Amino acid sequence: MQSREEKRQKFILKLFPEIMVKGPSAKKQMVQQLYSNLQLLLGKTDERIVIKKFSDKIEVLTPVSVLEEVRNTLLHTPGIEQLLEAIQVDRMESLEKIKQKVCEVVAPVIEGRRFVVRAKRTGSHPFNSSEMERVIGGYILAHSNAAGVDLHTPEETVRIELINNQLNIITDKHRGLGGFPIGTQGDVLSLMSGGFDSTVASYLTMKRGIKTHFIFFNLGGAAHEIGVKQVSLYLWSRYGASHPVTFISVPFEHVVTEIFRSTAETYMGVTLKRLMLMAAEKIADMMGIDALVTGESVAQVSSQTLRNLALIDQVTGKLVLRPLATFNKPEIIDIATQIGTRYFAENMPEYCGVISKNPIIHGSYKRMEKEAKRFDYAVLDRAVEEAVTLDIREIVNDVNKTAPVEVVHDLSSGDYTVIDIRTDAPCIQTVCETIQIPFHKLKTEFRKLPQEREYLLYCDKGIMSQLHAQYLRDSEKRENVRVYRP
Repeated sequence: MQSREEKRQKFILKLFPEIMVKGPSAKKQMVQQLYSNLQLLLGKTDERIVIKKFSDKIEVLTPVSVLEEVRNTLLHTPGIEQLLEAIQVDRMESLEKIKQKVCEVVAPVIEGRRFVVRAKRTGSHPFNSSEMERVIGGYILAHSNAAGVDLHTPEETVRIELINNQLNIITDKHRGLGGFPIGTQGDVLSLMSGGFDSTVASYLTMKRGIKTHFIFFNLGGAAHEIGVKQVSLYLWSRYGASHPVTFISVPFEHVVTEIFRSTAETYMGVTLKRLMLMAAEKIADMMGIDALVTGESVAQVSSQTLRNLALIDQVTGKLVLRPLATFNKPEIIDIATQIGTRYFAENMPEYCGVISKNPIIHGSYKRMEKEAKRFDYAVLDRAVEEAVTLDIREIVNDVNKTAPVEVVHDLSSGDYTVIDIRTDAPCIQTVCETIQIPFHKLKTEFRKLPQEREYLLYCDKGIMSQLHAQYLRDSEKRENVRVYRP
């Protein structure tokens, strides 16, 4: 049983500035939504976490035992602009008590360094903020090993907030995700291929407070679908887990076959994009969603010139959001690196059967109309009817249940080498030979291993190991690869 005196850490959450400039009603609704989101997210972590809502901030008081997990959740929750870590001390009635407590906390941090004190004060006190800064700064200078006070270019800034008789000593600060709380801006359906562009576009809509569902068009390949499910689950778990969303997989192999039958080679790429939007619109209508999201960036590829994007958008009455419209590829890759989807994108197997030779750059409206008339739309309707809809929370069970690669649970049944493909954990210990190769290095490093051995890939949930086992079987023609799931 946990002690009631267990040490607790306080977080002060500063809200996204665009929330603060909203009208009273909209602001109140957004703060309430963020509060509700945090209750759900942090409630899963520890029931002892206390969340307090104010008009201009939210405070979280957490047991130190779950500090890292709580900090990580807060840093990836849309709506939080800045995250302050603080030590809270109650019943600070006098400046004498305050200066002593502040000095006790900060003295080790400012040893040998030049510092300044910055104070904010709320409530009725016999002193103002400037007096607090002078008195506390002087006391710290006299009772610590600091190098001195520097008001203009300090090496350390001692930040304190006094709210009535409650003292908050700020020990650290972090930049938050920003954006609006998820649940305040409606729903969208994001077209996901699992590459750099679609994952970053989905992240940006989630960051903006939009509940983002995912739709995947399977052009052929179990490994690709598993990969897209994995990165969709990652994005949702990291940035949007306050609201369950849907993952839809649409079988597009026969649509691709029909494109080859009916469409001129130069118009195949644009036609494929048009058909994807048409299918997404039908499914969005069934879900009551008004907008679609794509990862298209102007002129990045031939189908993304302004004329061709206009031709693509002709087929839908939905609002099509393109968060990356003016981004260049290095900028997109930088964001993917920052949010953790780069390795997924770099290792995503793709099965694209529609690669136009000499693709049209500046399509013709009249020619596009003629090409569109030759397509048999009954094929598209069947694809939509056969779409599989999955609650994103069930992806782990779904992948493991329908896993195309054999799963081994008992290591005593054979002579195996286990390959731990995780990137952020110590190598798993097993009764067999066990090595660690991060999944993004697996393709090149696997070729160097003795191919007469039997290999089992391991990851936390079994999804990435399924993806890469299938990929090695497909691309490297390796039948000696399976999945280990204890």
